Amino acid sequence: MSSKKVLDGNAIVYCEGAFNTPEGKTAHGLVRFTERYRVLSVIDSRHAGQDAGEVIDGHPKGIPIFVNLEEALAAARENGTPAEYFVVGLAPDGGRLPAPAREDVRLAILAGLHIDCGLHDFLSEDSRISRLAHAHGVRIRDIRKTPPRSELHSFTGNIEKVKALKIAVLGTDSAVGKRTTAWIVVHAFRQAGYKAEMIGTGQTAWMQGAKYSIVLDSLINDFVAGELEHATYRAWEEQQPDVIVLEGQGSLMNPAYPGGHEILAACRPDIVLMQHAPKREEYDGFPGYPIHPLPTQIEAVELLSGKPVVAITINHENMSAPEVDAAARRIGEETGLPAFDVLLNGADGLMDVLIPYLEAVKK
Repeated sequence: MSSKKVLDGNAIVYCEGAFNTPEGKTAHGLVRFTERYRVLSVIDSRHAGQDAGEVIDGHPKGIPIFVNLEEALAAARENGTPAEYFVVGLAPDGGRLPAPAREDVRLAILAGLHIDCGLHDFLSEDSRISRLAHAHGVRIRDIRKTPPRSELHSFTGNIEKVKALKIAVLGTDSAVGKRTTAWIVVHAFRQAGYKAEMIGTGQTAWMQGAKYSIVLDSLINDFVAGELEHATYRAWEEQQPDVIVLEGQGSLMNPAYPGGHEILAACRPDIVLMQHAPKREEYDGFPGYPIHPLPTQIEAVELLSGKPVVAITINHENMSAPEVDAAARRIGEETGLPAFDVLLNGADGLMDVLIPYLEAVKK
């Protein structure tokens, strides 16, 4: 287990029935990387006994999966790393908490764990759960809860003062890996000696410790542009980074989760990366709604933003390594753009594309 300093503490991530599926993407993000927690384990009875990193990426992370909370708590105590947080790692369609999960939340409170949940069902507003939490001295954080309107921001034009290279990571669908790619790009720039900041736009990015975060899908529409601009401008003003990476949400043409236009309009990115799952034929969770062709989606982004899509980043779901290589070649022939699977192969090739844009901005 990593000894790095974390913002909060030791966490058990709850993902019953959803790990290694699109509805487990919050848990996946936390297993891959988080500065907010030290992830001790994951709960999902379907994968109990396995390593969480091995299940999702084929690489062990030292994070075991347990059948239930009781076993996870016992292992944490035995390892001398008692759990402090119970983090709901589910990301179901619609963002609602499944009924069986409420019982696991109740058990976590009885065990004295703080509760962090990023779904639209606010546990702090459930009278039974909130009373129990109060009685046990436990804190509930509903990450998707909208800030008071008095704290929200309107668009001002301050985005024009931001001199960092702004890279938007958009996608051809929801739950397609935009956030993971955004973090990989941030870390690659940092490892190359540049100062990079991430603008998180969902609950998982906040849970991973993104300092400049909003939860886009729960904001009041009138304030979406202002909050995006404010987070980006604040990152620039406080950190003076070389690069700001903007995490996309949904996709421009997703019928249930349309997203991306707000980022293009308010954050004024200089360049765009397009995350794409070549084997995915229909929009996530919506059979009968075919994904619009990749060239069409690229054209739409470039028409809306007036800025170029400079590379395609591949989500390799349901693909072997040779299939990824073949898909990258096909994408290149179809779009004229380089394609990379940065989760599978690292970001070196993508950085060769991005660094010249950064150097041009710095000049």
